[in-house]
Amino acid sequence: MENSSSWEQTLQDGKLYRHLNSLIVAHLRDNNLTQAASAVASATMTPLNVEAPPNKLLELVAKGLAVEKDDVFKGTLSSPFGDLGAPVLPSQPGSTVVDFSAVPDIKGSSKGFPKHETRHLSEHKNIARCARFSPDGKFVATGSADTSIKLFEVSKIKQMLLPDTKDGPVRPVIRTFYDHTQPINDLDFHPQGTILVSGAKDQTMKFFDISKTNAKRAYRVIQDTHNVRSVSFHPSGDFLLAGTDHAIPHLYDINTFQCYLSANVPEVGPNGAINQVRYSCTGAMYVTASKDGVIRLWDGITANCVRSITGAHGTAEATSAIFTKDERWPLVNLLHFAKVS
Repeated sequence: MENSSSWEQTLQDGKLYRHLNSLIVAHLRDNNLTQAASAVASATMTPLNVEAPPNKLLELVAKGLAVEKDDVFKGTLSSPFGDLGAPVLPSQPGSTVVDFSAVPDIKGSSKGFPKHETRHLSEHKNIARCARFSPDGKFVATGSADTSIKLFEVSKIKQMLLPDTKDGPVRPVIRTFYDHTQPINDLDFHPQGTILVSGAKDQTMKFFDISKTNAKRAYRVIQDTHNVRSVSFHPSGDFLLAGTDHAIPHLYDINTFQCYLSANVPEVGPNGAINQVRYSCTGAMYVTASKDGVIRLWDGITANCVRSITGAHGTAEATSAIFTKDERWPLVNLLHFAKVS
C-alpha cells in the first residue's frame, strides 16, 4: 500500500512539473521571449503553442510568495513541488500483479454490447500485421507483410455494412500506399494532422500525407540502422519514438530528423529488441515491451528508464504494452495488468 501511494504521489508530482513547464513556456512566449520559450519547449517537450491564461504564472508566483510569507510566520513552510532537484519518477525496480478484487468498483451506467458480425472489407496479399485508427476516428490504416498500406474511410465501412446500399458497391479503401521494400511492422497517425507514419523491416520510417488523393509514396523518410518494429508519435506531434531491434528506444525530432538516445541505459541482454513502444496520452511517460520479456517505463522528458518490470509473462517475450488514460496502469500483451509498486 505504501509503495502504491508513493507511485501515485510521483505521478501527481509529474503532472505538476508538466503544468509548470507549460506556464513557463507560455509566459516567455507571451512576453516576446521567443528564443527562450523555444529552448524551454524543446528541452521539456512542451508544445510551443500551449494555451495558458495571460500572466497566470505571475499570478501564481505572487500568491505563492504571499502564502510562503504567511507560512514562515507560522513556522509551517512547505512546497507542493517538494525538492525540485529530485527526479520526477522513482527508479527502484519491482512489480506486482494486480488483484482486481481489491480495486474499488466504480458504478456507472453501461450499455450492452450489440451483436457483431464480421464482413469482408478488403484484403492484403499477405499477413496484415498492424492496424491503427486516426485520432478523429475517420480513418483506419492497415499495414501488411506484402509491404503495402491500405487506408480505409470509416464512414464508407459503415455504409458498406448497411443491409441495402442503393448506390452500388461501396469501396471503403480510399488509398493504397506502396513505398516499403519489406514488411510493415507498425503504423501511427500524427495527433494533429493528416500524416500517417509507418515503420518497417527495411529499417525506415515513412511519412504519408493522406490528404493528397494521388499520393502513393512517402513524402519524407527517416532511415534507421535497425529493423523498425514499432512507432509512436509524441502527443505534441513534434517527436517520434521508434522501437527497433536495438534495445534502446530511438527518439526522433521529426523537424530535424535528429535521433536521441537515453543517457541512462538499463542493463539489457542480447535479446532486448523492442516489440512495441507507446507514449502515454500526455507524453509524460512511454513504455516498451521487449523480446526479453521486460516491460520498461521511461520518463517522457528526460528519456531515462525509471522502472523495469521483469518476467511480466514468466519466460515469454512481451509483445505489446499500452497505458490506460490515467497513466496508472500499463496494459501488457492484452492479457495482464501490471502495476508498478
